Amino acid sequence: MNKKIKIKKTGSLIRQPKKQIRVVKGLGLKKTNSVREIEDTPSVRGMLSKVTHLVKVVD
Repeated sequence: MNKKIKIKKTGSLIRQPKKQIRVVKGLGLKKTNSVREIEDTPSVRGMLSKVTHLVKVVD
């Protein structure tokens, strides 16, 4: 069983580069303040590091 983390989209995608928009969509986040629980893998951590200003890890 892998560890899971909850992430929350806190920022808007308006006026963001296309790469960052694709990363947030790839994480499964749609609307602002939406929360998603996903597996904690190195690839997910890398995606989160690219959009730290748009998402927040929720405990």
